[in-house]
Amino acid sequence: SWSIMTTTMFSDDGSKAIERSTDVFQTGSRTTASEINEVHEIARTCNFIKKHAFKRVALQFPDELLFDASAIISILERNTSAKLFVLGDTSYGSCCVDEVAAEHLDADSIIHYGRACLSPTRRLPVMYVFGQKSIDLHQCAASFRVLYPDKFTHVIILCDVIYSHALEDLQQLLQPEYENLVVSAVCCSRNEATETCRVDGLHNESDVDVQKSCNHASDEPSLQVINKFGRRFTLHDARSVDDYNMFYIGQESLTLTNFMMTWNRCSFCTFDPVKGVGRQEAVNINKALMKRYYMIERAKDAQVVGILVGTLGVADYLSTIDHLKWIIKQSGKKSYTFVMGKLNVAKLANFLEVDIYVLIACPENSLLDSSEFYRPVITPYEMEVACNQARKWTGEYVTDFRELLPGGCCHVQLPDENFKSDETDVSLITGCLRATQLQKSEEQNKASNTALIPRNDALTITQSHSAASFLATRSWRGLEQNLGETPVSKAVQGRKGIAIAYEEEGTG
Repeated sequence: SWSIMTTTMFSDDGSKAIERSTDVFQTGSRTTASEINEVHEIARTCNFIKKHAFKRVALQFPDELLFDASAIISILERNTSAKLFVLGDTSYGSCCVDEVAAEHLDADSIIHYGRACLSPTRRLPVMYVFGQKSIDLHQCAASFRVLYPDKFTHVIILCDVIYSHALEDLQQLLQPEYENLVVSAVCCSRNEATETCRVDGLHNESDVDVQKSCNHASDEPSLQVINKFGRRFTLHDARSVDDYNMFYIGQESLTLTNFMMTWNRCSFCTFDPVKGVGRQEAVNINKALMKRYYMIERAKDAQVVGILVGTLGVADYLSTIDHLKWIIKQSGKKSYTFVMGKLNVAKLANFLEVDIYVLIACPENSLLDSSEFYRPVITPYEMEVACNQARKWTGEYVTDFRELLPGGCCHVQLPDENFKSDETDVSLITGCLRATQLQKSEEQNKASNTALIPRNDALTITQSHSAASFLATRSWRGLEQNLGETPVSKAVQGRKGIAIAYEEEGTG
């Protein structure tokens, strides 16, 4: 009886695992056949393909819209002669255009469906189809009137791109009552200094004018044109953006977080079209900024920095990597570049020698909550504040890394070699003194590949704080090939069965 009990408890033929049922949770719903032409703008898409004579077109869908992929392709194939491909799993965030995956298919253009961060691209022409999500405009207007009873209030209306189709009608409802109302427009063209917003949503290399995402003066002195994150709006008086209130249409999302961090001096109200509820946002931006400042202090204390490549499609990401490497080196730190696709805790925990990571991603994905990660993950702007003595923390926040590059509206030149060269400051975390720039002894030996650095003319040497030295002390260094060191053995018959009950072990 004991052997029978043991067999039942500790061995199994695997039938339970095979017969086990699992629940499948759908993240979206299929668009009805009567609505698919309007919601996904089939006519405009066909015109886009025919007008530019594209032959191989990649269709990029987020997970929640994959239900409609087959129906959309079927319609497009009947109305165009292009070869179509579906990109269903992006390398990074679904809001970014996945040019790398499209190039693997030798595509000559991309059609991006769903929510988008509207980050500029470089390689391929891109058309955006946001999807026209339904919204009750009268309910939205009623919530706006409740939140802003003063008819002379200065308000800027922003929205998630999936509700951009309703902005013009909403403006017609509210503009007669609110004379100081400013309604933004979604712009897919990035040559924002000279061109108006394009209706076909085309991105190509000629549209990308580096660093043209800041404020521009108009021909009229009283007008100020603001271009940020694919949105454009014009201020008709001498007021700045900080003097306006913000009204956002959409659900809680990374887009809203990005807006609130960038325009952190503005008061935000939101309207959720799904719930039909408007509210004053009670998020404590000051608390969020103080948390980001803590990250900057961690970056100042760090000696080894990991640069995480979180995008391969946003324009100028390579220039940003080079820029970060330069400022990190000038501040006396070491940097290592990591390309690992979508991030998770387990991946980054493999590199204990790295003190902090800086993520290069689109503005919406750069604000990563790293509370569960073994090491903090910060933005390029925070790394700039930590390494560049000429850049001071003022509460202003930059999420678009392109604005930090030379020629950008937020670029700050590194100080010269004689600028406070001997100054040190005190860490607010450890209480220890720390150097503010590259030490002379390190500068003299920067071309050396050894981990041993002479500190003076005497015989005293010390080991630098580098990832190489840390790796040398590890007992396990990862999978190594050991070519020529491993003896060759003949293949042998392996075991049969499952791990808890191999056939040759028996059950007794």
